[in-house]
Amino acid sequence: MSVITIERKVLEKNDEVARQNRLLFAQHKIFAINVVSSPGAGKTSLLERTLEHFAGRVGVAVIEGDVQTDIDAQRVAKYNVPAVQIVTRGGCHLEANLVHDALQNFDLTNVRLLIIENVGNLVCPSNYDLGEAMKIVVASTTEGDDKPLKYPAMFRNSSVLIINKIDLLPYLNCNIGTLRANALRINPSLTVFETSCTTGAGIAEWANWLTARATSVNA
Repeated sequence: MSVITIERKVLEKNDEVARQNRLLFAQHKIFAINVVSSPGAGKTSLLERTLEHFAGRVGVAVIEGDVQTDIDAQRVAKYNVPAVQIVTRGGCHLEANLVHDALQNFDLTNVRLLIIENVGNLVCPSNYDLGEAMKIVVASTTEGDDKPLKYPAMFRNSSVLIINKIDLLPYLNCNIGTLRANALRINPSLTVFETSCTTGAGIAEWANWLTARATSVNA
């Protein structure tokens, strides 16, 4: 019983800070997304290809979450966008207070889209609201087609599924139709994109959709 009580208090505190973040985003008309996946699914590569497509046309800021190092933030910074690295030092997910602190490093005046790349984990991040407008779950074809069934909470709490590394399908025991069907069985409302960061397939469709959503917030 005490464990349940402690967990509830932690989540309640997190949700209060997430509410403050959401109010800040609304005040500045920022569309914020929380990108989640297993380690190695290609979140950062997808982010790089997305930023290439934007080519400075959208005011973007990035918060990178990782257990150690600032390697991902260095990769993103090459695209001339403001980026802040959160190093959790073993923590398996980002929390709203960490995002709140990271936001102090940005001039939010010209930011229209905030991309939060969470720590690679499909369990804990599903329970933590960061104040984002939506969660974007990235599933790699290299992980197989049963990932949604194994981690249903993440797919249930996400608004978008990006099936990444589709260029590798000929070499894998993964049925993309089964992967899509399993995800939609968990969450029929998912918007689904299929992408390859190697060939560029699907990147324009995803980036254009994201731009439209960010633009609608600022209309």
